[in-house]
Amino acid sequence: MTSTDDPERTLAFSYARQGDRPALAALFALDDALAALLRTTSEPAIAQIRLAWWREEIARLGQGPVPAMPVLAGLAGHVLVRGVDPARLVEIVEGWEVLIEAETLDREALATFAAKRGGTLFTVGGDLLGVEVGRLAGEGWALGDLSRHLASVDEVIIARDMARERLSDTSRWPRASRALGAVAAIAAMDLALPPHVVPPIGSPKRVARLAWMRLTGR
Repeated sequence: MTSTDDPERTLAFSYARQGDRPALAALFALDDALAALLRTTSEPAIAQIRLAWWREEIARLGQGPVPAMPVLAGLAGHVLVRGVDPARLVEIVEGWEVLIEAETLDREALATFAAKRGGTLFTVGGDLLGVEVGRLAGEGWALGDLSRHLASVDEVIIARDMARERLSDTSRWPRASRALGAVAAIAAMDLALPPHVVPPIGSPKRVARLAWMRLTGR
């Protein structure tokens, strides 16, 4: 799952106004932390306990001193100060919880995961950028990212199909939202590869695609 040291995402975030970049980075750092939690926790019960901790800590943001933990401090200092309700960030945690709680990752479970994780990330990200952003692109990004880490062939096929459906919108991204448009474009490029093939991050073709998004919004 994506991480803060991804150079393509760093490039995408550079398309945002300079003053908006820390907030966008702080928002996605939360998602990175939750992804790392599930990636490094083999016991579902332990993962649930750790996710519950995140839910509680996020819900308390703004009610006391700024937490010492960098991810929470980043949310408090760059996201909540812009008027984002902590309850919206809790939805992202709830999205990740679906992967633990669902008996099978069928279309319904994957749709819930996508809406709470990716849909929320992109709509909150749009608020931080000062522009309305639809949920579908975020859902497609979340499903595409997840599909690269699923072991079940059937689940991979379903997740990739659902991701393509959500990323198929060819509408032009307004200039203020092109950082998120570039993130969605990265997901679309990854989906064009066979399942589980490592993307050629930073290749000239991919960088050119992201530059086209910055110039045209498509």
